[in-house]
Amino acid sequence: MLGTFGGALEARQIDASNGKLTAEVTGEVETEDNVLVIRRIHVAMRLVADPALKDKIDRVHSLYAMNCPLYRTLHKAIELTSSYGLAAEAKSSSR
Repeated sequence: MLGTFGGALEARQIDASNGKLTAEVTGEVETEDNVLVIRRIHVAMRLVADPALKDKIDRVHSLYAMNCPLYRTLHKAIELTSSYGLAAEAKSSSR
């Protein structure tokens, strides 16, 4: 999911390379007939980008999942969700 979101951002000229887009993935497991079963997975992404791009990034985030092979394969069997947080780019200082 991270790769698909990053690719969708890049296609819209939003740089998601070189560590600007990262993710933390959490899963919830339940027991069914004494077998551990993954029920939910959440991908919390963090993007370092210009805050002025937030509306564009929101649109990308709302649409990318159905173009993700992993999501399309698993979303009917496991609840897959994602979110993203935006971190402002550090300003470079000239001296």
